[in-house]
Amino acid sequence: MYRKYADVFFKHLVSIVALFSVLALGAILLFVFAQGSMPFFKSTYSGIRLVPQRIDEINVNGTIYYNHNTFIDIPKNSEHILIQFSSWELTENSDDEKRDVLVEQSLDIFIDNNEKDQQKKLQFGSNGEVKFTYPESYVYTVSWTQAGGIAALEKRIHVILPEPPYGIGKFLGGLEWNPDRNKVFGILPMIAGTLMASFGAVLLGVPVALLCALFMAEFLKPKSASIVRSGVELLAGIPSVVYGFFGLMVIVPFVRTAFDIPSGNTMLSAIIVLALMILPTVITIAETSLRAVPLSVREASLSLGASKMQTAWNVVLPHANSGVIAGVILGISRAVGETMAVILVAGNSPHLTFNPLSSVRTLTSTIAMEMGYASGRHSEMLFSIGVTLFSIILILNSFILRFRRRVESES
Repeated sequence: MYRKYADVFFKHLVSIVALFSVLALGAILLFVFAQGSMPFFKSTYSGIRLVPQRIDEINVNGTIYYNHNTFIDIPKNSEHILIQFSSWELTENSDDEKRDVLVEQSLDIFIDNNEKDQQKKLQFGSNGEVKFTYPESYVYTVSWTQAGGIAALEKRIHVILPEPPYGIGKFLGGLEWNPDRNKVFGILPMIAGTLMASFGAVLLGVPVALLCALFMAEFLKPKSASIVRSGVELLAGIPSVVYGFFGLMVIVPFVRTAFDIPSGNTMLSAIIVLALMILPTVITIAETSLRAVPLSVREASLSLGASKMQTAWNVVLPHANSGVIAGVILGISRAVGETMAVILVAGNSPHLTFNPLSSVRTLTSTIAMEMGYASGRHSEMLFSIGVTLFSIILILNSFILRFRRRVESES
C-alpha cells in the first residue's frame, strides 16, 4: 500500500518538476528573444532626457530638481526646453579685483521633431558663455566654465536624444562595431569569425576524432580501450579556461614563431584550440555508437573475406552514422558557443577578414567582454547577438539533422 502511494507521489513530483523546468526554459528564451528584438522595433526612450552634472538646483520648464544626478525625462514631441540654474563666475570690478559672483544661467533648447539629422535636430541659446560638444551620437553636452576655469568644476548638462529603431539589415550586414562613439552595431565580422573558427575546428578535429573512436572501438583490446576512454572522458571535464590558457601559453607562441608574424592571437590559434576542445565530445559519442553496432554485422563482413580495416571503415562506421552525426552536432555546438578559450587566443579584433593569420572576434566573445559595462541600446544589441547565435546553432543543427535523416533513408 505504501509503495503504491510512493509511486503516485513520485510520479506527480516528477511531472511537476518537468513542467516547471519547461516553463522556466520557455520564460528564459522568451525574455532573451524579447530583449533581443526590442532594438529593431522601438526607440530607446519616448523623448529627450537630461542629465545635470554638478548642479545642485535646476529648473527645467518650471519644475525644480534638487541634487538630481539621474535622468530628467522631457515629454515626447516637446518643441522647447527652458533650463535655469545659478552658478558662480569669476569677475573683475572697477578696481581690478577678482571675485566670485552668483549668476543666473539660462539655456534654451529648441527641438525640430521633423529633422532626421541628429546634429541638426537641436538649436541652443544661452544668456552666457557656454561650450557645446557632441561627444557621441545622440548626445550633446553643454558646459559652463566655473570660477578659476577648472574643468573638473564645470557645470554640465547632457542632452540625450532617443535612438530610433535600428535596422536589422544594418545589424546583420554591417561591417563596423562601434557602440560607444558612433552607436554603430554591425556584426557581420563577428558572424564570419564565429563560422570560420567553428568550421575550421570541425574540419580539423572531426576526422581525428572519428579515427580515434574507430581505433578504440575496433582495434584496441577492451582493457586498453577502457583506459583510453577514461582519459578522453577526463579531457571532456577540463574547464574551457584551462584550454584557453594552454592555447595562450603554447599555441599562440607556436603560431607566432612558425609563421613569423607580430602576434600569435589569430584565427588559426582559435581553430586549433577549438579542435582540441571538441575532440572528447565527438570521440566519446562516436565510440559509443560504434561499439553499439551488432557483432553479427562484423562477422558477416569478415566471413565474406573483408579485412578488419575494411569492415571497420566500410561496414561498422556506416552502421553507426546516426550516433556519429549526433557527436558532430554537439561538437559544432560547442565550437560555436565557446567563449573563454576564444577570448584568450583569437585577438578579438572586430574586423572582417578571411586570413587565418589575422585577429578575429566571435559573437560569444563580444557578449562576454561587453555585457559588464553595456547599457541602453548597447545592452539590447548584446541580447540581439545572443538571439543571432541561438539562430545560427539552430539552423546548423537543422541542416545536419536533415542530412542525417537523408542518409538513414538511403541506407
